[in-house]
Amino acid sequence: MALLKVDAFRQRSITSTARTRRRPWFVTLLAVVSVAFSGLGALDDLSSAKYYVLSPANSDGCRVAVREVSFLLAGRGTVYVVGAAGVGREVSSWTADDGYKPFSSGNYELMWYSDGGSLILHSNGDPVWPALHEINC
Repeated sequence: MALLKVDAFRQRSITSTARTRRRPWFVTLLAVVSVAFSGLGALDDLSSAKYYVLSPANSDGCRVAVREVSFLLAGRGTVYVVGAAGVGREVSSWTADDGYKPFSSGNYELMWYSDGGSLILHSNGDPVWPALHEINC
């Protein structure tokens, strides 16, 4: 959509005596493809992604949230640290074989220490890379 706006602005800036040109077909194609892939990405996120907020929180109110996705024979996920203000930041990610989802299976362990914490993802026979995630709030 931004490309279409830039092209429209460029065409308006051409003087009235100059011959106006048509928009190149590739600009329109690029805009349509961008919108289509954005829609597919949003649909995928709504349909297959699962979000979990893990308990317990640490003594400062810091929590861990995860996003877990699987498609065919591939699983993956992202670990976020959520501070007391409720804003999360990405700290780690993992991949798993055969579409394995450790959080849906309940195969994880969250431990807090005085200077941070660790999240361990356990396998059910399908490997998870990496299994250990350090949590720093």
